[in-house]
Amino acid sequence: MTELVLVRHGETVWHAENRYAGVSDVGLTERGAAQAERLGRWAAAHPVDAVAASTLSRARLTAQPAAEALGLPLRTDERLCEVDFGAGEGLTRTEMAERFPEALAAFLAAPARNPLPSGEPGNAAIDRARPALDALVAEHPDGRVLVVMHSTLLRLVLCDLLGIDPDRYRTVMPSVANGALTTVRTDGTSHALLGFNVPT
Repeated sequence: MTELVLVRHGETVWHAENRYAGVSDVGLTERGAAQAERLGRWAAAHPVDAVAASTLSRARLTAQPAAEALGLPLRTDERLCEVDFGAGEGLTRTEMAERFPEALAAFLAAPARNPLPSGEPGNAAIDRARPALDALVAEHPDGRVLVVMHSTLLRLVLCDLLGIDPDRYRTVMPSVANGALTTVRTDGTSHALLGFNVPT
C-alpha cells in the first residue's frame, strides 16, 4: 500500500482577500515561505520516497524544502495544478456576485459540474489529476509520496478517491489549511483516509 500525503501549498499574497487564484501564478507570503520550511522539517523526520508538486510556483516553492531535506528531486506535473476558475481568476466571491451572479450561484451549488464562466469543471480537473496520482502510486507501491497541490483540486480528488459526490466537496471539507497534511493509504483501487488537514 502507498501513502499519499497531499498538502496544500503555503499562504499566498491573495489569501488575505480570499481571491480565487486557480491557474494564476501567485507568490507566497513570508508566512507561506515559513510554512514551506515547516513542511521541509516534517519531511526530514519522516521517510518519504518521492516529492511531487504542481508546476505553479506556490506549490513548487512549498515542496522544495522537503525535496532538499530528503535529497530527492522535486518532480513537477501540470496535471496537479489548481482548477482553472476562468473569469473568476483573481476575484473575490463578492466581486463575482457583482459580475456574474447566476453563474456563481450555479458554481456554488454544484462546482464539479458547473464551472465559473470560461473555467474548468471540477470533474474535468479530477480526470486530469487522478492519472498523475495513480502513476505515483504505481511507481511506489509500498512507499510514501508527498504531493504539494491546491485547495480545490485536493478536495475534489479526495472526494473522488473516497466515493463522495465531488459537488459536495465544500460542505464535506469546508477548508484546507495551508501546509496541512492529508494522508490517504491506497493500492490504486481501494483508498482509506488516514488523516485530514493535520498540521505539520
